Amino acid sequence: MSEYHKIQSIFKRDMTSKRKTLIDGDWTLPEFEYLAGNVWTFTEKVDGTNIRVIFKDGGITFGGRTEDAQIPAQLVARLNERFLPLAEKLGEVFADGAAVLYGEGYGAKIQKGGGNYRADQDFVLFDVRVGQWWLQRADVHDVAQKLGLDVVPVIGEGTLHDAVAWAKRGIRSTWGDFEAEGIVARPKTELNTRSGHRLVAKIKCRDFAA
Repeated sequence: MSEYHKIQSIFKRDMTSKRKTLIDGDWTLPEFEYLAGNVWTFTEKVDGTNIRVIFKDGGITFGGRTEDAQIPAQLVARLNERFLPLAEKLGEVFADGAAVLYGEGYGAKIQKGGGNYRADQDFVLFDVRVGQWWLQRADVHDVAQKLGLDVVPVIGEGTLHDAVAWAKRGIRSTWGDFEAEGIVARPKTELNTRSGHRLVAKIKCRDFAA
């Protein structure tokens, strides 16, 4: 299965409230609470649609976050334009002949406010999996550089407490003068829960809006 895993919100929600607001300090995972004071890497959370670029046996196919997800036709055309000429290069970068590139399809007409990012539609990389291995952040950037792909920007480092405080203040997007959707936080080194799920947290600015 190459579907991308769910990214956990950092805190649980009050399901009895009208807005289902976050309960500050009520962590969704015990691992988040335990590691909250450690240094995490923060990337900007892009408001788009999840895209998988699947490279296998020299061929390239595209998918959404799930097998049933539909990709907009305009974005499919852009993905074909961007990736099909890279088949040979992908074979050089991934010598074992298989990898999945995970990214966000973003831009105009993709989500409300997508035009703030760009007037057209494109793909920005945020994760790479080779076999059962997730690449470290530096290696994801290396893959992006070799393939000529945009990659989600690293916007800082700090504790999960720092990330929450930043989201409460509001975060300006790297793409322009508008509020970023939020932060995706990852430990400086890949870590998993006891059940084998990756530790990746999302902190959305709108969850802390007054």
